[in-house]
Amino acid sequence: MRVVVTGGAGFLGSHLCEKLLDGGAEVVCMDSFLTGSPRNLEHLLDRTGLRIVECDLTGFVHVPGEVDLVLHFASAASPADYLKHPIETLKVGSLGTLHALGLAKEKQARFVLASTSEVYGDPLEHPQRETYWGNVNPVGPRSVYDEAKRFAESLTTAYRNSHDVDTGIVRIFNTYGPRMRPFDGRAIPTFIRQALADEPITVTGDGSQTRSICYVDDTVDGILRMAASDFAGPVNIGNPDELTMVELAGLIRELAGSSSPIEFIDRPVDDPSVRRPDTSLAETELGWRPVVGAEEGLRRTIEWFSKLDSPVPAT
Repeated sequence: MRVVVTGGAGFLGSHLCEKLLDGGAEVVCMDSFLTGSPRNLEHLLDRTGLRIVECDLTGFVHVPGEVDLVLHFASAASPADYLKHPIETLKVGSLGTLHALGLAKEKQARFVLASTSEVYGDPLEHPQRETYWGNVNPVGPRSVYDEAKRFAESLTTAYRNSHDVDTGIVRIFNTYGPRMRPFDGRAIPTFIRQALADEPITVTGDGSQTRSICYVDDTVDGILRMAASDFAGPVNIGNPDELTMVELAGLIRELAGSSSPIEFIDRPVDDPSVRRPDTSLAETELGWRPVVGAEEGLRRTIEWFSKLDSPVPAT
């Protein structure tokens, strides 16, 4: 099997590349390295079957030879990244998705889009089911990511309906684990970095907003089950165990053995109040459910962060 992974040097993309190689697939990793890092792939460089291509997906894309599967994961994913690169985020969600779909069409390959729980916006339905249309501010600061993914879903569906491309859409909820960047702006790496340094753990707002966190191994398993199926989706991939942000900060502090105080700071504009997936569809269609609990997953992640060289802020 030969697989193209766009955004393959990113946090989630690199884990997909590794799992695919473990299963005997040939992998073509395509990345512009705008937010992904070659360091995420260093441990795979001597693996047979891996090819790394530095490529801006918003330009011309060509992959010689047969391709069986295209996993489209190219996009800034953290608020710090997409707020810094708003135009690039919109372009990869639109033009990048167009070119990745064109590749899948040309190669008659299955195509899986990495969408996001952010298509639900600040949801008025809880938990969120795939039938919910969302509550997104189209001109807010987060819209560059939210609307890029909503457009990508629409374009993917159009290619399925108009060009008979075998497509699937996964809506990925908060995923965490090794290879997250300490300064990427997301809650878990921020809390862990601060806890390990015994710095104040900065929780936005009053900390009552919720997230449902899914360990990366579980998310990758769900994605690859989707890839191996003929299901169109969209389908939620996430852990329905819900935590408030202040509970998450306290749990990380405890697991890290930290004495950090918790400090409350201003909450970002359009920050969702709640987030929890209904995963019934994934269980029914893919036979998938997460198996790694929050304590175990966070313990593994904290251990990985603790072994990092002194982290430097993202540039």
